[in-house]
Amino acid sequence: MARAKAKPIRRTIGKRGNYRKTKSGAGMTKKGVAAYRKANPGSKLKTAVTGKVKAGSKAAKRRKSYCARSLGQLKRSSAKTRNNPNSRIRQARRRWKC
Repeated sequence: MARAKAKPIRRTIGKRGNYRKTKSGAGMTKKGVAAYRKANPGSKLKTAVTGKVKAGSKAAKRRKSYCARSLGQLKRSSAKTRNNPNSRIRQARRRWKC
């Protein structure tokens, strides 16, 4: 029986990184989103809504939707994560201005 090929270590930050460091707000980078969309044709993945938006605009609705989903993630996470102000989910929510 042939051995399965070992998977390469997945890097999330650095030269080929697709995710932001926690300190810079977590979430995917522009480059990461581009790589994901290339690998998944037809994808509508976008980067975070971080700027000021007009109430009722598409971006404002995306932000509201993300904030609602991520609040559910935060509530279901462990107490350690939930109470840590530097956890990835909290940093991402801060970046999205939730």
